[in-house]
Amino acid sequence: MLSRRNVRIKVMQMLYALGRDKELKFDEALKLYREQVSQSFELYLFNLLYFIRVAEYAIQDKADRKAKIRPTEEDKVFTSKLAENSLLESLRKNGPLSTLFKHFKLEESIDKDHVRTFYLEFAKKEEYLAYLKKAENSQEEHLEILLTLYRQYSATELYEELNEDMFPHWPDDESLIVGSMKKTIKALPVPMHFYEAYRPNKETTVDFGEVLMRKVHDEDEELLKIIEPALKNWDAERVAAIDMILIKMALVELMTFTSIPPKVSLNEFVEIAKNYSTDKSKDFINGILDRLLKQLENDGKIQKDGRGLIDE
Repeated sequence: MLSRRNVRIKVMQMLYALGRDKELKFDEALKLYREQVSQSFELYLFNLLYFIRVAEYAIQDKADRKAKIRPTEEDKVFTSKLAENSLLESLRKNGPLSTLFKHFKLEESIDKDHVRTFYLEFAKKEEYLAYLKKAENSQEEHLEILLTLYRQYSATELYEELNEDMFPHWPDDESLIVGSMKKTIKALPVPMHFYEAYRPNKETTVDFGEVLMRKVHDEDEELLKIIEPALKNWDAERVAAIDMILIKMALVELMTFTSIPPKVSLNEFVEIAKNYSTDKSKDFINGILDRLLKQLENDGKIQKDGRGLIDE
């Protein structure tokens, strides 16, 4: 599930922490990195459980309507098909998935008031009312209303707040989680162990992320010697800490990971700088990396295999 960009950001943050906290050891930072990687999967599961509970509130809605002393005609014909359809049931009745929820103790983190708020706001929408009026719905209609439900509440401030309260790194993983949730919903009904596809994989988090983090840390002085000539009139000590970390990471990526095209590496680090550093960092890093790439190519220090010669 984790993309290389997410991993680059986590590595950057750990390297920054190492630079700021002289008491922090590399192995401790590596452990923190691994915990963040694991928490990204937990964050996906947390969002998945919230989605199930919000859709399931239709069952409570039906019970509340039935309990009214004077139910309306609308109340009398209301069904909880939002929850009780084969698509959502592939999540609700998934035993291994429920075991994972228990393992991470996620049910304890679900706020029932938030679930109710999300559902009741959605219950006012024309799309839901039209869906309820139909005596029978196609699989495509069930899928579309579930996707609309998620889109509706995931666009609220409350959704942002509950995720960030539980997972401080939510802003870093937000686009990844939202994308993964939409992908999961679109794939409904899902097979029993579908969630395995969303676990962080070793190739991205270890073979790429941990190697990148270790090499930048261990080869700090050598990397600085390569960078300094490209700075021209800039003193290395005047370069913003995040900018220097990103330049070093880019250097290691260019020289180490043969399957990643140089242009992809440069674009990725420029984008990260735009979101995590100063206003001028994007152009500064772009200029420095462009010089460094030409220098490394002239020195024969960049070797790319077939995949690394083209853009991904």
